[in-house]
Amino acid sequence: MPPAASPPARRAARSRWRDPRLAVGVAVVALCALLGGRLFAGADDMVAVWAARSPMPAGQHVKAADLTSRQVRFADQADADRYLSADGDPPTGVLARPIGAGELLPRAAVGTRSARALTELPLSIDTEAVPSTLRVGSTVDVWVAPQTSAAEAAAGGGTSPGGAERADLVLHDVSVVALPAETASLGPTATRQVIVGVADDQRSRLPAAISALSGGAVVLTTRR
Repeated sequence: MPPAASPPARRAARSRWRDPRLAVGVAVVALCALLGGRLFAGADDMVAVWAARSPMPAGQHVKAADLTSRQVRFADQADADRYLSADGDPPTGVLARPIGAGELLPRAAVGTRSARALTELPLSIDTEAVPSTLRVGSTVDVWVAPQTSAAEAAAGGGTSPGGAERADLVLHDVSVVALPAETASLGPTATRQVIVGVADDQRSRLPAAISALSGGAVVLTTRR
């Protein structure tokens, strides 16, 4: 009797989980899930805060029309808490300091009239002594120069020919609260009215400042 035939050899089936294509697919799915999670987490970090539509001087009453909502991502909650959230109604109050166009509105910048009272002081100034960059909300120093040396003071000299007379600083770091339209005098010199707001800490200087302003040429300087 012939010997029985040997059974056919069987190759061990390769485990599907060892297939490199499956491993690559799992890695791609995991990466997509990770990126998607970070994307949604980043979206949650964006918060709405109030920002100024245009420059706002110190002492101005804040109104809804002055503000716009902006989406901002802050580094942490403490940083976000420094600014006024736009999730609720627009804030009301008086600005304690100037706010630039597009600047986020800090909580500390909005107070009450009693907390930051401003005395408005109109100034009549030769146009050559008004900085070309002056805007509502600018912070300026107010100088009084002898009439004959106004041009030198505006140019930064501060003295008349011979150096005998100097300009005097009468008010410092005051805010420009209004810039009425320019008017021309009957003479050859054009003048510009500038209204500045004097805070409580300088109110005691007003009598001396007004006396000096009436006897000399007013010059404004700004810092950039």
